[in-house]
Amino acid sequence: MSACVPTRHNRTSRSSRPPRASGVKRPHSPPPPRGGRFRIAGADLSASITVFLLAVPMSLGLAVAMDAPLEAGLISAAIGGIVAGLLGGTPLQVSGPSAGLTVVTAELIQVYGWRTTCAITIGAGLLQILLGSLRAARSALAVSPAIVHGTLAGIGVAIALAQLHIVLGGSPQSSAVANTLALPDQLGRVSPAAPLIGVLTIAILVLWPQIPGRIGSGVRRIPAALAAVVTATAVAAIATPGIARVDLPSWRSHALPEMPHGPVLALATAVFTVMLVASLESLLAAVAVDKLSAAPSHSTPAPAPTTPSGSPGSADSTTAPTLPARRSDLDRELRAQGIANTLSGLVGGLAVSGGAVRSSANVRAGATGRASTVLHGVWVLLATGLLVTVLEWIPLAALAALVMMVGIKMVSFAHIRNVHKHREVLVYGATITGVILFGVLKGVAIGIAVAVAVALHRLARTRITVTDQGGQHLVVVRGQLTFLAVPRLSRTLGQLPQGGNVVVELDGFFMDHAAYEAIQDWSTAQTAHGGRVVFTGRSGGRIAEPSSATHSCCRPWTPWRNHHCHDEPGSAPEAGHGLGGHFIGPSAEAHPGTDRTNTSHDTPRNASTPACTLDPRPTAAPGPDPTAHRSPGRTAGPHSAAGRRPGGNRLISGLSSFQRNTAPLVRDELARLAAEGQRPSQLFITCADSRLVTSMITASGPGDLFTVRNIGNLVPLPNAESGDDSVGAAIEYAVDVLKVESITVCGHSGCGAMQALLGTRPDPGTPPTSLWRWLRHGLPSLERMASRHHAWARISGRLPTDALEQLCLTNVVQQLDHLRAHESVARRLAEGTLRLHGMYFHVGEAQAYLLTEGASSGLELDEVFDRVGPGEPSGPGELERSGV
Repeated sequence: MSACVPTRHNRTSRSSRPPRASGVKRPHSPPPPRGGRFRIAGADLSASITVFLLAVPMSLGLAVAMDAPLEAGLISAAIGGIVAGLLGGTPLQVSGPSAGLTVVTAELIQVYGWRTTCAITIGAGLLQILLGSLRAARSALAVSPAIVHGTLAGIGVAIALAQLHIVLGGSPQSSAVANTLALPDQLGRVSPAAPLIGVLTIAILVLWPQIPGRIGSGVRRIPAALAAVVTATAVAAIATPGIARVDLPSWRSHALPEMPHGPVLALATAVFTVMLVASLESLLAAVAVDKLSAAPSHSTPAPAPTTPSGSPGSADSTTAPTLPARRSDLDRELRAQGIANTLSGLVGGLAVSGGAVRSSANVRAGATGRASTVLHGVWVLLATGLLVTVLEWIPLAALAALVMMVGIKMVSFAHIRNVHKHREVLVYGATITGVILFGVLKGVAIGIAVAVAVALHRLARTRITVTDQGGQHLVVVRGQLTFLAVPRLSRTLGQLPQGGNVVVELDGFFMDHAAYEAIQDWSTAQTAHGGRVVFTGRSGGRIAEPSSATHSCCRPWTPWRNHHCHDEPGSAPEAGHGLGGHFIGPSAEAHPGTDRTNTSHDTPRNASTPACTLDPRPTAAPGPDPTAHRSPGRTAGPHSAAGRRPGGNRLISGLSSFQRNTAPLVRDELARLAAEGQRPSQLFITCADSRLVTSMITASGPGDLFTVRNIGNLVPLPNAESGDDSVGAAIEYAVDVLKVESITVCGHSGCGAMQALLGTRPDPGTPPTSLWRWLRHGLPSLERMASRHHAWARISGRLPTDALEQLCLTNVVQQLDHLRAHESVARRLAEGTLRLHGMYFHVGEAQAYLLTEGASSGLELDEVFDRVGPGEPSGPGELERSGV
């Protein structure tokens, strides 16, 4: 087994799939085949009871919030569980009355009455079936997340304002604005009974997941919503017997739908609004369930999983079996939601949608399939007939407080942080404001309009500046280059002296055809008059060069792009590619501190210039060029067997290339380091994986990094068994002798060591191999990932894609804890002269992520790895100066 290379599984071979016990998730595997025998596992039975205990009070509370018949909430919960559970494309998703439709349904009941509202629900369900049959579900997720989450947040604010009136002992108004304006009057005539029950309910919902210790782990098996409602009901029965309670009417008086009456356009708008909100809520919940089920299991081998804990939407983790993750069939899910809504409307129930609260409880309870969802619906159906007397003891204030907390949780601060990070706060805020002031449909329209306006503004906003740098002009273009910027760009470029040297720095992600031709024509004319044009990115790395450079293909640091230089006159140079025929492809980023004006060191090719041949594997380690700008090679050739040569030949060829091309350029710098000794600023602990090239990803050079590489970037604890002293010795030497200023632990994607930890353990009866004796230092990382006392590591605003990525991230955090246990490190940290950094490198994306500073310092904060953008500081020196 390769140390850090993940096993490649053949998707077409059943025998090559990861075993169930390995803990490896497959979030993008296809959904299970339809049909088959309906199986009920013990875990599903346990999970169904947990979800049932959560769904009953929520269903009643949402019915109260909508001013709908209370039995309608139970009907929709039963139909959502049974029908959508059996037919849906997300087996673990639990459907029921829609929290997102609370405001919409309440308004429809007030305007059209209950029976017409049921008919509108039927129409929305039929429209969902049509859209699901047209395979439009995936397209619905193309809406900007800022608009979607802004819509749900606006609905949540409206729900909270309406339910606050019930908690205070009054009745809600018709809109969020009216509820806000009526709040002072409601506070002036408040009675103590309902607010006290509401405050008690809220307190239990908030504090229940926070109960510490062994007692807390036991009581958290009971859903916080159930505990809050039961406690509030018991207190109300003793202290306030006259408080308003649930009143379930006789089934004989239950109202069924009627033919809708009213303006056709208004009814069509209502149908479309119900369909839109219910569909978006269901599809977003399905995607969330995919991510949640793809997250690493928190279970240890046990005969049966336990039930979850936490309030609605709580992040408490509990035991769950290890299962392959399933990707939802969103079109099938949309059709199932449509069928459920049609049936719910026909029998007088509320509109149905998938719920993130119920679904997350289902996943965390250990559900393995759709059986738990269906059984939960069966239990709700039985409760409507057998537990009527018990349900009628529940105070309305307790249900209102429960739904108010659901509304508050719909305003997610995590979403707000992501929206702020992506500079879409204006879109998010406009959508929330529109939903609160004008309703859901108009709020969505306002959000879309603002999103389009912001996109056009960003597309049209281009800043162009010119700086004279003593005989050379630097043109800096900030923003996207579209036809709107072409007149100003052409005017600016036209004012530059013909035949001069120009560096054009392009800082944008888009260039349309008009801008491309404008730059191309100007560059052609400039070079025709004897001028020299170099195009760079924001950090100074060339993205284009004159066409004469296409004849010089071998440069000092190109071997990592699979190039080898040989004295083979018959070899043909590569074709250029880039902005056009006069330019070649993109280059690497300039070394920090390189003079931006000195961006070319190419020499014309002559008879003694070696030609380029492609080799499928790199042979020389990349690194910085302290005296010249680096330029990468071109696109690597195919990895064919014919192109490979014996390893010895590749080594000799690489050494020869270094001596010929690179040694003359770095000899002076290395001679200085040899005379002065090494003074690295950073200890870099990373994996031995051949794909992780530290000098390349940190833009560092000779003398910058003191690097320790081992299998899995592990840091054994100081009191670990003997035989693992090499890492500890390196740490002591770097900290006490070299006086490094920081230590970085760097993990990476697809780490084979982490995959080995997730896989099958060696047989206890056989002696462990050297690899497994070393990997035991990674077992604390595996335990940390399964622990409920540590937050899950996240990466740039998202959950890890699978268990392997989760363990790779968690391992970085755990090894930082091991570092702090070393005496020399702890002493320097206490003195404030040493800093620790956590880093994750995604190999396939060529993207680095840094652990947030609080988590790197060992504080109890969210363990989030933030993306390092192209405009941010790079290299160890810049990293330390920036304080990242």
